Amino acid sequence: MHLLLDVMCGGIDSYLRMCGYDTVYAGDRGLEEDDEVLALARDEDRTLITRDVDLAARADESLLLESREVDAQLAELAAAGLDLTLTSDPEFCGRCNGPLEPVPETDSTPDYAPDPGSIDVWHCEACGQHFWRGSHWDRVARTLSEIDRDGEPDSP
Repeated sequence: MHLLLDVMCGGIDSYLRMCGYDTVYAGDRGLEEDDEVLALARDEDRTLITRDVDLAARADESLLLESREVDAQLAELAAAGLDLTLTSDPEFCGRCNGPLEPVPETDSTPDYAPDPGSIDVWHCEACGQHFWRGSHWDRVARTLSEIDRDGEPDSP
């Protein structure tokens, strides 16, 4: 499934990418006008995720969210049938949605990234960022595990 988030839903982009969804955020492409967003959704065969009732009604395929909060938006998506499970091998950059490639164990990484000989590391071909399963991965996993699949965040 290819997704397009309008500017009201940008807080969930990295979560969806980490769950294996090809997810474009309209703000990253400078799209704010409804007609531009709809054209991109149509041209790239993307399901639009929005909080805008009128925009959702005009899209070929859309998911309408009610909440402003990230946790609640994720719960709404889970209730709509999106599988919000972290992928074992990430495919999409959490920052730009570019393709990720595994870094070979013998390659070097920037100072901020761990040694690929000790942990799996991926490199974004589009923006050059490096990713690994570290504390951010753990926080996202914890957030997703607390999502009630009925559409509401679980109570602590």
